[in-house]
Amino acid sequence: MGTASKNLPVQAVKAAPLDPADFIARCEAAAGPAGFRIETYGEILGCPLIALTKRTPGPRPRLYLSAGMHGDEPAAPLALLEMLTAGVFDDRANWLLCPMLNPTGHARGTRENHDGRDLNRDYKDQLSLESKAHARWLTRQPLFELTLCLHEDWESQGFYLYELNPSQRPSLAEAMIAAVAPICPIEQSAIIDGRPAAAPGIIRPISDPLLRENWPEAIYLRHHHTTLSYTLESPSALPLAQRIAALRAATETAIASVK
Repeated sequence: MGTASKNLPVQAVKAAPLDPADFIARCEAAAGPAGFRIETYGEILGCPLIALTKRTPGPRPRLYLSAGMHGDEPAAPLALLEMLTAGVFDDRANWLLCPMLNPTGHARGTRENHDGRDLNRDYKDQLSLESKAHARWLTRQPLFELTLCLHEDWESQGFYLYELNPSQRPSLAEAMIAAVAPICPIEQSAIIDGRPAAAPGIIRPISDPLLRENWPEAIYLRHHHTTLSYTLESPSALPLAQRIAALRAATETAIASVK
């Protein structure tokens, strides 16, 4: 999530933008064998906005994951696709995945969409077609036991996460940080993304939506759909494969803990 990418770390080199049509085709090809249903919940400049859903019979937790909010953060959607292909999303849960929320941003390799709007500040007013369509799809879904929003940060030197946990449920943050630590550095700053760190690599911001002017996706989810939400931030200064591995380690640790 982070901040705008104009002040990149010296060693940060942007990967080539993802081709949204190719990426979505790869998601669709992996969805069927993994037992997922493909839903198209909107379209932006000819590119579909898709969700992948998998309902498992019997009582199962409902887990939601999203990626691709910012078009200059390719590790997030690629990590989700790798997990889909690897069979991580098995019968332990009901799964709801939104793998590419901002296809026009990915086509351009920009944080913002084609209109220059940061979609992750648009979930309160919903001025963009993307956030409006996504929120409309979300209103049709059940409540989630856990939500995970996958991101990168171009200004961070280490991995970190945001935790929104208004009901004080058992935290997954420390376990995720421990899982990532062997793979990449953990952000050690006392102030991360302009907010005080609760612990190395962990931010617990003000989560009350009424106190937030511009809502990111995670605040919208916390307000309407869940009592436990994490935004995962892999440092874009690192090689792409390492960023993907870090996001996977954190994600797979979190979902393994949900019963």
